[in-house]
Amino acid sequence: MQSNPTRGADNIMDNESRARVLIEALPYFKKFAGKVVVIKYGGHAMVDQQLKEQFALDIILMKHVGIFPVIVHGGGPQISQTMERMGIKATFIEGQRVTDAETMNVVEMVLVGTVNKQIVGLINQHGGRAVGLSGRDGDLIQAEQMKLYRYSGKDRPTEIIDIGRVGKVRRVNTGVLTALDDRDFIPVIAPVGVGPDGQAYNINADLVAGAVAGELKAEKLILLTDVPGFMAVPEDAEKGAEPVLVPSMNREEARRVIENGTATGGMIPKLKSCIKALDQGAAKAHIVDGRKEHAILLELFTDSGVGTEIVS
Repeated sequence: MQSNPTRGADNIMDNESRARVLIEALPYFKKFAGKVVVIKYGGHAMVDQQLKEQFALDIILMKHVGIFPVIVHGGGPQISQTMERMGIKATFIEGQRVTDAETMNVVEMVLVGTVNKQIVGLINQHGGRAVGLSGRDGDLIQAEQMKLYRYSGKDRPTEIIDIGRVGKVRRVNTGVLTALDDRDFIPVIAPVGVGPDGQAYNINADLVAGAVAGELKAEKLILLTDVPGFMAVPEDAEKGAEPVLVPSMNREEARRVIENGTATGGMIPKLKSCIKALDQGAAKAHIVDGRKEHAILLELFTDSGVGTEIVS
C-alpha cells in the first residue's frame, strides 16, 4: 500500500491550526454580517504584487461572509510619477499637492482612468464583482475648495493660502453606494470630488474614506498605511526612547496628539479621517500596516487585531 504524505502527523497539526483559526473567526463572521466596512487602500499594499493579490482575495472573502466592503483608494505616487514624465513640476504646501487645472487633469487621468480600473480589474479577475466610481459619478463625493491658513504672527491677520483645486468633502451621496450593495457589487472609489460649479477637486483619500465611513455609519474604517500604526514615545519613557505602537486610543486622545504635534506628516490626515468617521457615527476606526499579509483579515477576524484602533 502506498503511503499518503498528506495524511501525516505534521499535516494533522496544520489542519488543527486551520480549524482553530476558523473557530476564532466564526464570531466575527456573525458580528460583521450585514455591516459596512470602509477600507482606504494605499501605500505598499498597492504596489507589491503579492499584497495586491491578497488584498483582492481579502475583499472577496469579506463579501462572501456578508460584509459590505467599500474601497477608497489613493494614488499620490502614481500621480507624481506621471507628472514627472510629462514634465510638470509637483508643488506641495503643508503636505497638500497644489492643484492647478493642468495638475487636476493629470490627477483625474491617473486616479480615475488608471489606478481605479486596475483595482476593479484585479478584484473581478479573482471572482469578485467590483464597480469603479469617482466622486463625479452620481454626485457621489460633493466637495468644496480647501484653503490652508497660516499664522502670521501676533496682531497680524492669518494668511490664507490658495492651493488650487484641492477639496474637502461637503457631502457623500450614499444612495449610489447602497444601490450597488443591493445589487451585490463592491464599490471602488477614486478620491475625486465634484464642486457646486461642476469642477473636479483633488481630495485626500484618507479624508474621503473617513467621510464615507461616517455617512454610511460603518462598523469599521480601516486605513492601510506603511507604518505599524500610530507610533509615540510613552510619557513615562526615558529621554531618547524610541516610539512604540499605540494599540488603542479614543478620539479625544487622537485630537490631542494632532494639536500637540505628536502626530506628524501623513499621520495627521489619517487621524482626522478616523475622528470624522467616529463623530458622524462609525463604530470604530483602525490604522493598519498594509505591508502585513492579509492585514485586513487579521484586523477583522482575530482576537488580537493589528495596528492602532481609535474608538469613540
